[in-house]
Amino acid sequence: MEIHFREVNQFDLWIWFKFTTVPSQQEKQYVEELFDSWFYLGKLGAFNAENLQIQETGLEISYMNYDSQGYDNSLLALMHNMGDFEYEREWGRCWFDLGTSDAIALDILINALQQLSSEYVALEEIYIGGENPDWPVEETNGHRSFSYDN
Repeated sequence: MEIHFREVNQFDLWIWFKFTTVPSQQEKQYVEELFDSWFYLGKLGAFNAENLQIQETGLEISYMNYDSQGYDNSLLALMHNMGDFEYEREWGRCWFDLGTSDAIALDILINALQQLSSEYVALEEIYIGGENPDWPVEETNGHRSFSYDN
């Protein structure tokens, strides 16, 4: 699976994914559940790179002292909105407002998509940002339709 980055706007981000064939309903469901899970974690502030205490400790984490106030002492890193999934032939896409979530969110998403692709749903390519020239992004009355409005 190839990963491509185009112009990225954290607050107006399309993520495109290309299946090897036209996806079945079950394949779409796998992909949508992965993105839904990722978004819910982001909406709850999970992708906060300022509070990676365990990661920063290293390999030996037995009996480590965890600062319970660490999250409160960092800037909020919350995703804001997610659009509806759209499909056209072997392509799928979804819109996100990643809000103030940190870039680690995209690393985690890509890792999960790579594993999903190797075990369940064959994905050829992932594009982060931009538009596909043959499938323009349309706005409705100057705004996007959101699946998860605040």
